[in-house]
Amino acid sequence: MQNQRAASIDLLRGLVMIIMALDHVRLYFGHETWYAEPTNLATTTPLLFFTRWITHFCAPVFVFLAGTSAFLYGAKASNIKTVSRFLFRRGLWLIFAELIIINFAWTFDITFSFRILQVIWAIGISMIALSGLVFLSVKSIAVIGFSLVFGHNLLDPIEVNGAALRDILWYILHQEHVFVGRSIINLHYPVLPWIGLMALGYAAGVFYASTVSEEKRKRWLVWSGVGAILLFLILRGFNIYGEPMAWHKQSSLIFTVMSFLNATKYPPSLHFVLMTIGPALIFLSLSERMRSQITLQIMVFGKVPFFFYIAHLYFIHALAMLALVYEGRDWQEYILSAAGIRSGKLINFGFGMEAVYVVWLLVVVSIYPLCRWYQKYKENNPTRQWLSYL
Repeated sequence: MQNQRAASIDLLRGLVMIIMALDHVRLYFGHETWYAEPTNLATTTPLLFFTRWITHFCAPVFVFLAGTSAFLYGAKASNIKTVSRFLFRRGLWLIFAELIIINFAWTFDITFSFRILQVIWAIGISMIALSGLVFLSVKSIAVIGFSLVFGHNLLDPIEVNGAALRDILWYILHQEHVFVGRSIINLHYPVLPWIGLMALGYAAGVFYASTVSEEKRKRWLVWSGVGAILLFLILRGFNIYGEPMAWHKQSSLIFTVMSFLNATKYPPSLHFVLMTIGPALIFLSLSERMRSQITLQIMVFGKVPFFFYIAHLYFIHALAMLALVYEGRDWQEYILSAAGIRSGKLINFGFGMEAVYVVWLLVVVSIYPLCRWYQKYKENNPTRQWLSYL
């Protein structure tokens, strides 16, 4: 039977996967969403803003827990070299999957003229970095993680705009950039802070060791979470270091709150990380003994997160094509090639937020049996190493 420690991780991971699906359904089914920014206070609505904002928790939580899972994997491995090799190979696999399997899911473009390097890309590179860091002490890994998460905003003034190798390396590390030509390449997830966050997740794994009492772990999680939230409120409240976009008082209270919460994700600012990881740590503490039929079903997604990630993208994209046909339009409009994106054909496609939420529930319910089947298949075939990569 799965222990309470790992179960709470699966529960949180499953929850953020479900929330993540909401953002992807919004992107494919929401009105004008390929050409509008839901966090732009000049054009958004509260419902649209908070639908996007709640999904901000997904990437940082997923990256942090990937680090924690790496520590738990290492606790069962024969030696640290085995852990390093596994992380390195898995990192390479995730980069390949992002470039081929996942990019095709996003675009259905066989020419791959529109490439989006997102969270799986960032996790892959972070795992490769962690494969080297694991030879250090946990304390050293924690120091590196804190340095990257808390210090990377010092690099914000450094901006480049070229296509030389050093410029490309900087885009990969810290500056979001889009290459536009015959093809489009969107370096959406600069990896430096994500490497730091995964390192912190790995260091936090020590509190999930079997030798650590539940009371000590829960106390550490709660106070770390509370500390992160308080630090966010202080730094954000006074517009201090850690966020390139200051908040301002708006015409109404709700828009002022939205401005306050509107932290930068690409790359994730210190404010963004504190805002999302703080509540996640508290949830981990409170959820260790949170068991019901619903939580057990949510944990299914958390046990097969990468499988869910790939499957739900293909499913949502296919449903969006069917929605085009339903409206009497050409399904090929949702082949997102570089030319197709530039054409703006999808700017007049989409539905209201009520429909987005209905489709989201449909996606989650429909994909559950497939994830449940794959979870059982993994559990019944523990010796098949390739299953650990999906």
